Amino acid sequence: MTEVDIKEVVKEKYGEAARRVIDIGAAASCCGSRTTTPASSCCASGPLAGSDPITRDLYDAVETGDLPEAAVLASLGCGNPTALAELRPGEVVLDLGSGGGIDVLLSAKRVGPTGKAYGLDMTDDMLALANENKREAGATNVEFLKGEIERIPLPEGSVDVIISNCVINLSADKGRVLREAFRVLKPGGRFAVSDVVTRGEIRPEIRRSVLAWVGCVAGALDEDDYRSKLAAAGFVDVAVEPTRIYAAADAREFMRANGLDASTVADAMDGRILSAFIRARKPVR
Repeated sequence: MTEVDIKEVVKEKYGEAARRVIDIGAAASCCGSRTTTPASSCCASGPLAGSDPITRDLYDAVETGDLPEAAVLASLGCGNPTALAELRPGEVVLDLGSGGGIDVLLSAKRVGPTGKAYGLDMTDDMLALANENKREAGATNVEFLKGEIERIPLPEGSVDVIISNCVINLSADKGRVLREAFRVLKPGGRFAVSDVVTRGEIRPEIRRSVLAWVGCVAGALDEDDYRSKLAAAGFVDVAVEPTRIYAAADAREFMRANGLDASTVADAMDGRILSAFIRARKPVR
């Protein structure tokens, strides 16, 4: 697949998820947190909402209790970067691939009224949903931007912390994403993202699957490759910390949810797919 093809598939799937949340509310839950109604998910692109082990059980009720329900329903990530990024009052945060805005709204609460939380997304439907969630939440220190994570529409050295939730793996040019992240961070700024990574070889049929790409697996970097690309972009203090390591049973569940044949390759994926918290820092000049 070309970079353009991948981008269009991702955009369509994320747009579909946003429209489902807007149109039918709770029936559109992408990770099954507040409904048992089957629906399509971006990270689990098949028909079984709540059956994807990557997207499940990422936020607790205390965190999401005062957020708009649509922001929670549109959560498509693989982790909870705002809980791990150690955000501080007054900081400027940028969420790459912000979707319905859950991590932006959580970040805005942590940085407080003297800080700012940006969300960047390329999908019109997700941006519309995010702005509605911003309005409903009454968040005055939030701004959603339209754009691509390979071309961040912010000036150099304007952000304290970059977060992202299972989005960088969807890019066909991850090196450019990481270079852009480095550019917009202030000296000493922090890169703190949740992402799916792999450990060892992943079978070619998984890598080729469009649905699995949208489902966060086919496009995932090997954990060592992720470290190397961050270092090549200029980052220091690079660390990849696994938060979930998926067993063969998880692989079967994910593949069935994505309409893939689990019978021949699930065992070979045992322990090879990880959700991870990835940290790095831009050096102080």
